[in-house]
Amino acid sequence: MKVKITIDNIQHSVPRGLTVLEAAHKVGVEIPSLCYMKLHDINIENKPGACRICVVEVKGRKNLVPSCCTEVEDGMDIHTHSLRVINARRTVLELILSNHPAECLTCSKSGNCDLQSMADRLGIREIHYQGEKSVNRKGNSPAISRDPNKCILCRRCEMMCNEVQTVGCLGAVNRGFHSVVTPAFDKDLINSVCTFCGQCVAVCPTGALTEIDETAKVVRALSDPTKTVIVQTAPAVRAALGEEFGNEPGTLVTGKMVAALRRLGFHYVFDTDFAADLTIMEEGTEMLRRLKAHLEGDENVKLPILTSCCPSWVNFFEYQFPDMLDIPSTARSPQQMFGVIAKTYFADLLKIERQNLVVVSIMPCVAKKYERARKEFQQDGNSDVDIVLTTRELGRLIKLCNIDLNALEDEEFDQPMGESTGAGVLFGTTGGVIEAAVRTAYELHTGKPLEKIEFEELRGMDNLREATIDFDGLPIRIGIAHGLGNARKLLEDIRSGKSHFHAIEIMSCPGGCIGGGGQPYHHGHSEILKKRQLSLYSEDKSKTIRKSHENPFIISLYKNFLGAPMSNLAHLLLHTHYFDKKD
Repeated sequence: MKVKITIDNIQHSVPRGLTVLEAAHKVGVEIPSLCYMKLHDINIENKPGACRICVVEVKGRKNLVPSCCTEVEDGMDIHTHSLRVINARRTVLELILSNHPAECLTCSKSGNCDLQSMADRLGIREIHYQGEKSVNRKGNSPAISRDPNKCILCRRCEMMCNEVQTVGCLGAVNRGFHSVVTPAFDKDLINSVCTFCGQCVAVCPTGALTEIDETAKVVRALSDPTKTVIVQTAPAVRAALGEEFGNEPGTLVTGKMVAALRRLGFHYVFDTDFAADLTIMEEGTEMLRRLKAHLEGDENVKLPILTSCCPSWVNFFEYQFPDMLDIPSTARSPQQMFGVIAKTYFADLLKIERQNLVVVSIMPCVAKKYERARKEFQQDGNSDVDIVLTTRELGRLIKLCNIDLNALEDEEFDQPMGESTGAGVLFGTTGGVIEAAVRTAYELHTGKPLEKIEFEELRGMDNLREATIDFDGLPIRIGIAHGLGNARKLLEDIRSGKSHFHAIEIMSCPGGCIGGGGQPYHHGHSEILKKRQLSLYSEDKSKTIRKSHENPFIISLYKNFLGAPMSNLAHLLLHTHYFDKKD
């Protein structure tokens, strides 16, 4: 059913049920907005009508109406840029700015701030309103910086935290001028149920929520002659870093990224994909052992096994599902496996003490900053991973050092921890970890080579997916979820006995790591995520070796150091345990 409306003196026919804002966008008329955001893939909208920037004039109505929460009606005559509308928008924005810290020169969001862009778009050069400014307590954590004084109460973070991720950490309290979005009882994020997924950071239009910037720590480490500084780069970073330098989404910049890191001064440039292959050896072996015991009738063995690579997901089930802590794999994430191998095996090769080896991670994820600070990943106060930068932070650091990424010639990772397979690359996207695990588990279980390496049934961007993989007569049921709200649905079905799987992959962010909270801002555009995903599939396909158990340096690591997957030393270094955080 369609309705006829007029927008800026031009008639249009649009579907009934759209808001004025959606209808305008559909016909190519741009209405500015700050608080509105729609996540099309999960059909969730943030349209509180809070900012009033999107007001329009409707003939016959006395007051201007917020276009984001006003539905179109047949015969509606709408004016989106009348002088009355423009004046109202400018007044509203000036009032917002009058209560906003004037810290644009030092704000980490400068250049990516929607409020800043809106002020420029509306031509705000002077603020005519002066008065009291709200003052709220700032809150930091190992991963996310929260400055409520920069909050414009758009409620995007609240929507993402509560409706999409179902974490329930952030909410608005108080009324009027004293309103603020905060964790319960104004706790710091580290003392709340926050998982540090960073999706609130990804959608915040100002500098109210940002990642903790650790680029200065990297500069200091690289300048210290007593330190050997090495870097690892996660698979999803190479699929998005180019966007920070004007490239199209999905442009692979693997070789250029390696070259840039060498020019920054890192002594060794390694690939987290190496540790992803190592993760598959441990997690895949654990899965096969559990499966074998389950088939033999051992009631003490819990299935399904859940992947444990995502620290935000780990934090989520520690808080939300503490009764199921015996289900996830005990394998550490690739970041932490890399860190502990670097501080033991590689430090021994270099003949240096672990405290003189600085391990830097480049991650698509804000939660990796939290993960590296967990006490179980430290030895005598020295962390396995010392510093974590997001993709955005790396982009800023490369620009700071005046390096033209696009002009660099491709270079290769260093060895031995730079060699990886196509399976390791897949860790960056939803479905990729379990596909990598299946490639290895199938061959180890059956003793037969795979006829087809790609498992298309595990791929895609659907929020919840199921597949059955035939392990030579043994059907293995697999579940996949990305986004914590979808993870909750899957776990609740398992807890209630509604769903039965052998293995489940869960990633906290939309699309997996490619949509991580530390990636270049994509503002909910699923097409950007799909392009990043396709680039990882492309790199997997281009690899000579595509199965983790065939990585020659992984084979050598077990032969010369670890012994075998799930050995005593492997269990000590590469596995972890979980905590009940509910109380």
